[in-house]
Amino acid sequence: MAALVLGNPRAAETRQFLQLLTLWDSPLAAPLRGGGPRSFSRQPQARREAILLGLAGSGNARKRALFQALKGAATLSYYLAPGPTGHSPLWDAIGYPGPLGTRADAAEPPLRPIRPAGPTVLDCDVVVVGSGAGGGTAAAVLAAAGLDVVVVEKGAYHDDRDFDGGELSGLSRLYAPGPAATAEGQLSLLQGQGVGGGTVVNYSTSFRTPAGVRDEWASHGVPQFATDEYDASLDAVWTRLGVNLDHGAISSRDALMQAGLATLGWHVAEMPRNVIGCDTGVECGRCGLGCRIGAKQSVAKTWLVDAQRSGARLLVGVDVRTVTVAAGAATGVTGRTADGFPVTVRARAVVAAAGSIQTPALLRRSGLTNPNIGRHLHLHPATGVWGTFAEEVRPWEGGMQTRYSTEHADLDGLGHGVIYETAATNPAIAVSFMSWRGARSHLAQMRALPHLSGVGVITRDRDAGHVTVDRDGEPVVHYRLSAYDAAHMRAGIAGAARIVEAAGALTVFSGHQRGLTWERGKGSIDDFIAYTGGLGTAPGELSMAALHIMGAARMGGSKATSATDPDGATWEVPNLVVADASCFPTSSGVNPMISVEAIAHMNARRLAATLRD
Repeated sequence: MAALVLGNPRAAETRQFLQLLTLWDSPLAAPLRGGGPRSFSRQPQARREAILLGLAGSGNARKRALFQALKGAATLSYYLAPGPTGHSPLWDAIGYPGPLGTRADAAEPPLRPIRPAGPTVLDCDVVVVGSGAGGGTAAAVLAAAGLDVVVVEKGAYHDDRDFDGGELSGLSRLYAPGPAATAEGQLSLLQGQGVGGGTVVNYSTSFRTPAGVRDEWASHGVPQFATDEYDASLDAVWTRLGVNLDHGAISSRDALMQAGLATLGWHVAEMPRNVIGCDTGVECGRCGLGCRIGAKQSVAKTWLVDAQRSGARLLVGVDVRTVTVAAGAATGVTGRTADGFPVTVRARAVVAAAGSIQTPALLRRSGLTNPNIGRHLHLHPATGVWGTFAEEVRPWEGGMQTRYSTEHADLDGLGHGVIYETAATNPAIAVSFMSWRGARSHLAQMRALPHLSGVGVITRDRDAGHVTVDRDGEPVVHYRLSAYDAAHMRAGIAGAARIVEAAGALTVFSGHQRGLTWERGKGSIDDFIAYTGGLGTAPGELSMAALHIMGAARMGGSKATSATDPDGATWEVPNLVVADASCFPTSSGVNPMISVEAIAHMNARRLAATLRD
């Protein structure tokens, strides 16, 4: 647990959590945890559980957040740890096969990154900060235009031969270590980090930006979202990623969701995916931990390869701290390696593509003062409803997401609602969306893992949070689910419960900490829905995560309402262009990868035209 926590870039947060672990068993922590002065470890099992559940059900939001932090860190560590033999007996106890191992026949990595081993100074036309969906796409467009491009990535480069299908290696190497949650403790945050960013670990779900969302974005003063220009960028991304419907062999999870939707007469459709040669089986179910067979067409397989062929250079292991600015123009970036070596890249223009948490932090550290930087953050709050089935599901196998439903995507007539999807369920991911109500109930849930299937609820949030920076310059995410969006999430939970029940589940349960488990033959699903509908969504009351992080440097027609102009350039520094999910004027309502790459493609084309003039 300590090893996971030590990866958090926010030093104060790390110190605070480690201090909590140190003091937890001492009398000094008694007022916080309750249970009297006797040390926690000397209490009987039932009393220890009661103390923890007392925190979980506290009327104090901070105590509930404390419980969630402890529960998340403890269960995640427990299910990730391979044990002294490399294969945890826990996995056998819950019927989980564990990691797949690396493949001897894995292809050679296509990229040749540079890891600075000393002080480094480079010159180029454009420096791109971040190599994910936005940065990778922008780099390819700019390099193809004949510009000298340097891409700078904080994380490392991992490819097919590095992936073993294990949650420990995948989560520790391919995801950002922090911030791990919103400051209020309401949502956990999951972000890809490394060459290719989130496109290496996402579920290959490929949605074009919905027409209604495009019109909404255009109304914010960015008219090209509703024109052929954005169409052309969407088409270019769609083609380069090879999006298709040829890899839709249905997983057991999706077959159950589809059956439930069909029984209800609700919408269901096949998912377009950016994969070539996907097995839609054992390999696909571990794709969120890196694709071992190279089927997923991430930017590390597409746009960054194109950029490299056009002469672009890729630096890895470099944390960019500031954009340098002189006379109102960006002149490059400065950063440092993990070993403390300074890195400077001098350039005619800078593209910020570090994601919707790190990009606004970078802009703030660089001295930009527009009040909209960090505002308008959207997170698509997500939760799940689970069911156990008589048949074996093996939820860690099969196509990542081969079906979806938009039955309740427009609950207010304005395009806000929820979409339903499933996800491959490995143990650590499963516990992230489950409540913990005691050892025996948790044991029963996890022993049922091979028979478990769930329906995810992804909420298109109307209302927003914001990103600030702490004294160390690290981002802090502030977000509280509004009453308006919470109502839509509750409707989604109700809808998901109906889908799972209609699919034939023997039991149904949600991620509410005070939730209950419905059992077939013991009451109506309507009773379960009525009960869960009365439960809260405040911090610590419902397991929620942010898997799609958007906004916080949004494009718009006025500096009074946006952080960047219709070209994606910051209002204060015109040759500092944002090209990632930060640009979204509002939330997309669907998995955002295609939209991110299309915006980056469009903004990079506009920047290239400016630099050629």
